[in-house]
Amino acid sequence: MRIVVIMPGDGIGKVVLPEALRVLDKVGFEAQYVHADIGWEFWCNEGNPLPERTLDILKEHKIGLFGSITSKPKDKAAAELSPQLRDKGYVYYSPIVGLRQHFDLDICMRPCKAYPGNPLNFVRRSGDEIVEPPVDVVIFRQNTEGLYSGVEWTDPPESVRNALGTHKKWGRFDDVPGPDLAISCRIFTRPACRRIVTKAFEHAKKFGYKSVTVCEKPNVIRETSGMLQAEAQAVAKDFPDIALWSTNIDAQMMWLTKNPDDYGIIVAGNMFGDIVSDGFAGLVGGLGFACSANIGTEVAIFEPTHGSAPKYEHLDPPIVNPIAMILSACMMLDHLGETEKAGRVRDAVGAVIKEGKVRSYDMLRLTGGPQVLRQGAAGMTEITDAIITNL
Repeated sequence: MRIVVIMPGDGIGKVVLPEALRVLDKVGFEAQYVHADIGWEFWCNEGNPLPERTLDILKEHKIGLFGSITSKPKDKAAAELSPQLRDKGYVYYSPIVGLRQHFDLDICMRPCKAYPGNPLNFVRRSGDEIVEPPVDVVIFRQNTEGLYSGVEWTDPPESVRNALGTHKKWGRFDDVPGPDLAISCRIFTRPACRRIVTKAFEHAKKFGYKSVTVCEKPNVIRETSGMLQAEAQAVAKDFPDIALWSTNIDAQMMWLTKNPDDYGIIVAGNMFGDIVSDGFAGLVGGLGFACSANIGTEVAIFEPTHGSAPKYEHLDPPIVNPIAMILSACMMLDHLGETEKAGRVRDAVGAVIKEGKVRSYDMLRLTGGPQVLRQGAAGMTEITDAIITNL
């Protein structure tokens, strides 16, 4: 029997994660679930949103399902610490970023697949004809480097300023006072670039995608984007049947709203991968349908990409869309080799969406709140029940 670490986290994470477990049970996935602490409560009361005990549990069991997290700017985070912890040097860091860094979960996969019948899907209009193109894109986002490496300063120390001063373009910043200077480093390493590009090509080959697109900005960010692109060109030689394309992130955001069905696999650094994956998610229903995987060499954690939406946590009955969480559980099943079960769940989700009788408030483009149930939206439990019925 598998052991899966469950981390509901904050807000609606506590609401949607149990729905995914209901679906996993119904599809016949046998597992023991071990709870682990993570999130805002533990920041406020312990000064650490990612307790060491949670790291120990994940190190032991390797597989995690994660709900959602609340994250706030450092001044607001400091203000919400318990009084006895204030002014003691505690600094808030995102626990999901912490998990990625601690376990080197360097591969982030974000599938963006349109389910026919979803009223939120991207459509094209040509005269009186409306066409719903088959958007099916998987973004491979480098998860631990880039702008999320965490190497940054406000008022950088003299040693940092001196090192940067050796660069010929630093001169215009030399007279900026330290408190007025903030620096974030965008760090790429060749092994990490090669690993994520290789995983992207392997996924394309396994699932029949015809192209891999490097989405970066090598014409301006020449060194880091250039390294990722160079590694892609080297890896592509081992996959002659898969086309290698290159796009700039700004142009890509325009093209994805014109011809999103042209793309298959997209690979990018952390920030650009985050941007383009949210862009594609918007074409297939939004964050209520956006799932993801964080995969390292030993540990893997699966999560929806939506936030914690705390204002919806205590609504009774709950109204949030559980599909992103359920599809994240499907990615876990795939990772564990349970592809038949994952396929059955995805088919059930697709059947519910196509039938159109049970739709969440976001699918109906309603403003969230308890009134949506009176306006024809299905509640969270009703949506899960419909998926289970289709299983």
